[in-house]
Amino acid sequence: MIPRIYIPGDSGALALGADKVAKAIESELAARGVEAKIIRNGSRGAYFLEPMVEVATATGRIAYGPVQPSDVKSLFDSGFLTGSPHKRWLGDPAKIPFLARQTRLTFARCGVIDPFSLDAYERLDGLKGLRKATTMQPADIVREVTESGLRGRGGAGFPTGIKWKTVLDTPADRKYIVCNADEGDSGTFADRMIMEGDPFVLIEGMAIAGIATGATKGFIYIRSEYPHAVAAMNKAAAIARKAGVLGASVLGSSYAFDIEVRVGAGAYVCGEETSLLDSLEGKRGEVRAKPPLPAHKGLFGKPTVINNVISLASVPVILDKGAAFYQNFGLGRSRGTIPIQIAGNVRYGGLFEAAFGLTLGEIVEEIGGGTRSGRPVKAVQVGGPLGAYFPRALFDTPFDYEAFAARDGLIGHAGIVVFDDTADMLKQARFAMEFCAIESCGKCTPCRIGSQRGVEVLDRLARNIEPEKQLALVTDLCNTMKFGSLCALGGFTPYPVMSALTHFPEDFKPAPVAEAAE
Repeated sequence: MIPRIYIPGDSGALALGADKVAKAIESELAARGVEAKIIRNGSRGAYFLEPMVEVATATGRIAYGPVQPSDVKSLFDSGFLTGSPHKRWLGDPAKIPFLARQTRLTFARCGVIDPFSLDAYERLDGLKGLRKATTMQPADIVREVTESGLRGRGGAGFPTGIKWKTVLDTPADRKYIVCNADEGDSGTFADRMIMEGDPFVLIEGMAIAGIATGATKGFIYIRSEYPHAVAAMNKAAAIARKAGVLGASVLGSSYAFDIEVRVGAGAYVCGEETSLLDSLEGKRGEVRAKPPLPAHKGLFGKPTVINNVISLASVPVILDKGAAFYQNFGLGRSRGTIPIQIAGNVRYGGLFEAAFGLTLGEIVEEIGGGTRSGRPVKAVQVGGPLGAYFPRALFDTPFDYEAFAARDGLIGHAGIVVFDDTADMLKQARFAMEFCAIESCGKCTPCRIGSQRGVEVLDRLARNIEPEKQLALVTDLCNTMKFGSLCALGGFTPYPVMSALTHFPEDFKPAPVAEAAE
């Protein structure tokens, strides 16, 4: 049997040198006259071990990592094609502690298969959900998704089934499914990992959504900073279309559904669903006032389902295994699994899919291994650049939408960024206001003007100009932005600012002035 070598080709692994490792392995194979098949799979998400090379042996896959080009010759010398020991030897990838502890439902195939092999996808339960959906009534599909408890994984946590039912029940001559792949939050990469590592699961989820709601056309809106994801989704869509998964007859059924990939220009505000719709229509991305809701009047004025990548990629397993199976995972109203993205100053950075309910402390210190610098953890920001900063005192908070909301926090897209005790929280608060000022679409005054005034107020505070007055002013300003902004960009900016001020007040006090020498 020809040896099969798996080398990740996703953006995260490429940034860590995976292409150089692949070329070194190709050269070594040629030099030794050894025949082997190299498969560029996605990453499993343990980025602290990337580039992680795997070889298929008679006893299963064996992983090595992080592999550098300089390691390749010694790998061959030690016999890595048969899984022999080496200083980079990791053993069975499924038993690596970071991966073994996970509950992989959405990411079950990611990093395991060739992303562009439909055969490999089907061998690991792919298309089962879609095949089942083609035999069901649309209302029954919607009911299944509703009963699973699936909520929007893009940040808002809105029940997916309710959104689908609204579109199903709204009469129109045309309806759309829009996938929001404008993943712009700091410390997030789950959407990119799925698109580059298991693109067919997103296509399958969108097709199921189309059948469930009566939509025949889908759009995947990807930010321009994700060129590899754009290429992967275009390639996968073409393969799916040729195989009859997409097109006039989905898997030979009476349902039609096709997908088009669109590339955004990288505006953060276009992650907001109505701004995204404007951008898709060729307009400047600006927030729309609601009502009407996109489910009633969305893309081109037609009923539109807008879901995040992970929301849609979670649907196939629900249809395949049933609502009760998925609903059995989680905590409270947060059902199923969530792909937690661990980043920042952390020892074991990567994607960790688990059922809702782990505490923040478990995620940061047990799974993430604490800070990479070795210094104490000072703050953890959850939910992107507009998420709240949580101190160690809140590490007992369960990873659950309601639990975070009860402590003035957001799960958002489940990105976690860790900071050690050298972080200056006044500077972090200023960054939030500056970020909002730069990224604001400009439509509403609280966001457009409030964020700029926020930068100025925090700058005065940093210069110790009437500090009590500035603190009162920034608090009032955050209140206005939170309740007066049209969308979450201005409405959520107060979260990082006020959490930094609440939990780290010492960073907002002026440094004591040294007394002059006599």
